Amino acid sequence: MTRWYLAFAAFAAALALVSSQPIERCWGAWAAIGYAAAAAVTAAAPRRRVAAVVIALAFATAAPLAWQAWAGLPSLAGEGSLTVVARAGGELLRHGTPYLPAAGLTRVLAYDPYEPLMAVFGMPGAAGVPGWAGNPRLWLALAGAAGAYLAFRIPGARPRQALGATALALASPLLSLQVATGGTDIPVIALLCGALALAAHAPPKAAVVTGIACALKATAWPAIPVLAVMLAASRSTKDAWRFAGLAAATAATAMVAAAPAALLEPGTVVRNAVLFPLGLTRHRTPAASPLPGHLLATAGPAGRWADYALLAAAALAAGGWLALRPPRTTRAATVRLAIALAAVFTLAPATRWGYYGYPLALFGWMELSSERTVVTPSASPSAASSVSPPASSGASSGAGKASSSG
Repeated sequence: MTRWYLAFAAFAAALALVSSQPIERCWGAWAAIGYAAAAAVTAAAPRRRVAAVVIALAFATAAPLAWQAWAGLPSLAGEGSLTVVARAGGELLRHGTPYLPAAGLTRVLAYDPYEPLMAVFGMPGAAGVPGWAGNPRLWLALAGAAGAYLAFRIPGARPRQALGATALALASPLLSLQVATGGTDIPVIALLCGALALAAHAPPKAAVVTGIACALKATAWPAIPVLAVMLAASRSTKDAWRFAGLAAATAATAMVAAAPAALLEPGTVVRNAVLFPLGLTRHRTPAASPLPGHLLATAGPAGRWADYALLAAAALAAGGWLALRPPRTTRAATVRLAIALAAVFTLAPATRWGYYGYPLALFGWMELSSERTVVTPSASPSAASSVSPPASSGASSGAGKASSSG
């Protein structure tokens, strides 16, 4: 653990020095102190892991939030996401849809690039709950923490172990930086981990969880084919189709329930949730990290079409990999999903470094969780007995350049 905390501290210190966002510099300064202190604790007393996690959580998550509330530090990216979610919650309460019509899309923050269910996190503030109690940041963080606990608890961990793993995940740069900058990905990541944990042993529940994640953000949709192929390989084709159908139905039902009036204006939904994230509207999304997809998309029509071709090729390659070597275990499905998401984020025409928090968080959850091998129902008892027992690993999740993602 000591070297992980040292790596976290190095990343936080570097961000504090190079970031142009005040809140990221604030997070980096506080987090670097906390991670360094946690490393010192684990180096001096390896058994004091709980104390180290508490220190890291206090400095990397609680302290930056308290300082931000006191100093009112602005954030160029994360606060924009919270503004969008808060406004979407108000629109949902008043009009039954979180999306503004074409006439109202006069600036970047007027667009809502999320799926309809995300607006629910903006409803407390829109309903009149004052201060931080009505801030979408609070509810996003609480939902993510609850989802992460369940994702760690489902594989069989004891409550104390699951709580410790959740605290470590929230203290890591992957999630604490998201909390500090107002990222909207925390509950989606937690739901994806929960779906992976459930898929091998409770496919219907996994389908519902996956569908809810898809109703929050489009980044969750690749989980449906990956988990469906895993079920086809480990159970049966019928189970795979049932999973895919239930996940899609859950997503559709949740989106319609969250925004019934959006059905009357499908063009508005497409303009907000599809065209804007792809950079195809008059006002361009601020998600513009210099990754290959964005660099190609901004190089003119030829570059944009080249980027689309690369995205299609990546999708075909991922599909071929799933077909030729279908995952049979939760670990294998997690690896496939993480790599597929990393490829999409690399080649997307509008993207942020922070999106890599998805694959990194999936790998982190996989390493912190116990792995259970999935055996096909048709396997003979002798074949089943030849499967090696699951190994539980306790490595910490890695730190990545997880800046706020919209």
